Amino acid sequence: MLWVLFLLVAWGAAAISCVRLCLASAHLAQLPGTSSEGARRTSDGHELTLYETAFLSGGPHRVADLALVSMHLRRRLLLAHTGWATVVDPDGRDEVERTVIRAIGPQGQSPIPPVRSAAAAADAVCVLSERLVTAGLALPGGARTDLATAVRAVRGAALLVVAMGAAALLTPGQEQRADSSVGSRLIWFGLPLVLTLGALAIARLEAHPYSSWASPAGQRLLDACAVPTGGAERDVLAAVAAQGVRAVDDPALRAALTERGPGPIRTRDLRTP
Repeated sequence: MLWVLFLLVAWGAAAISCVRLCLASAHLAQLPGTSSEGARRTSDGHELTLYETAFLSGGPHRVADLALVSMHLRRRLLLAHTGWATVVDPDGRDEVERTVIRAIGPQGQSPIPPVRSAAAAADAVCVLSERLVTAGLALPGGARTDLATAVRAVRGAALLVVAMGAAALLTPGQEQRADSSVGSRLIWFGLPLVLTLGALAIARLEAHPYSSWASPAGQRLLDACAVPTGGAERDVLAAVAAQGVRAVDDPALRAALTERGPGPIRTRDLRTP
């Protein structure tokens, strides 16, 4: 009767994780802008700025990347491929850019990763986030995290059901069981597996992407914005806001923003472009 214990574990994990996913989805559906009518109401007449596009597409770090690329293209900041940022013009156009300059420090040089983190956590980005959440265009961090965590829990439960079913079949003495008994056990374990897989399928249809920063209203606005393909500065910044640093054509600039750790400073890295 050891297989009954395995079955109880499988059913318990499946039921708890699916209930958790349902609660997270229900909470998400009650937020502003998540219903179809709310999405139409909040998105009508709202034109996204580049910073808003960046936040809805990739969160605070996307906003920081956009500010860094913007300052580099406009010759106010030099981003070296070795992973260092050098201030060229200490006057920022907005609070995010001023945060970048303050994060670099009075020496005028700093590794890019801490600058990027400081810009992402800046008060200006927090205000931007709150404004988008209030408008129903962005999801609160808690709701976004709860849904993603619930989906991972259901996936884990599905794997656990498979493991428990395999353990029940491989328990010593199973080879002496009748084929009909083995088949009935497969059915019992198949039911929680169907439950978890069905919940994942419904969640993917209704709430995917799970880790999105944008609400359905915000996603509708993002979908309405065509990603530019030209080489103009505005088009490059719009592409970075929508797609991230992978949209940057310059390999040296892309390496500067994706470098895990800064390399040594070279004399040519300190030149003003």
